[in-house]
Amino acid sequence: MALKVDIILTWGTEAALEAKRATRTIPIVMGAIGDPLAQGIVSSLARPGGNVTGLTSLSGELEGKRLELLKEVIPNLPLVAVLVNPTNRYTGPALQHARLAAEALKIMLRVHETHDAMTLDNELDSLSRERPRALLVFADQFLENQRRRIAQFALKNGLPSAYTYRDHVEVGGLISYAPSYHDLFRRAATYVDKILKGAKPADLPIEQPTKFELVINMKTAKALGLTIPHSLLVRADELIQ
Repeated sequence: MALKVDIILTWGTEAALEAKRATRTIPIVMGAIGDPLAQGIVSSLARPGGNVTGLTSLSGELEGKRLELLKEVIPNLPLVAVLVNPTNRYTGPALQHARLAAEALKIMLRVHETHDAMTLDNELDSLSRERPRALLVFADQFLENQRRRIAQFALKNGLPSAYTYRDHVEVGGLISYAPSYHDLFRRAATYVDKILKGAKPADLPIEQPTKFELVINMKTAKALGLTIPHSLLVRADELIQ
């Protein structure tokens, strides 16, 4: 605000909420956010109103899709541990979507909350005793920063794991499924361009993702003794060998 910028570009729920609190006049473009309606950031997707527009990543709704992918890999999947950060306001709406999907898939969810190194230690200890059949990790900056440790824990404990970000899969996680964030931010640049040319954020509809990416780490699958179904392999955008 002190720099008197022309536009603020955000990534994620927390950033968008803080930016909106800071200003009601400077245009805000959301490069990616899980659910702007649930968070009250915009009044509608078609006509957001106010000074905020941009793109939603639908991350919360996709937690159910990630459960479906785990179910494809392990057809008999009774219990999935879910690792979340309770301080992230994305978590509540995302859990609702995950629970609806779990009910339809006849999967029991057990939620483990962590927000710092100490609570992560505790929850991983609990997970090692609990022995779920798979692990679902929600989108969150803290969990993203801890991706290597989480992926290695899942591998050591024989847990197929699913994530939002491909970064987790690159360090040993099994599956990621999400919109293409590169595509979302390229499209966000068009919003910035329109606003700089005079368009009002209130009149620019919130766009939803059109390109999604499924990434599977085949080395992890082999280490876990899993055979990835052919139907899943042919849908993958990338197989990490």
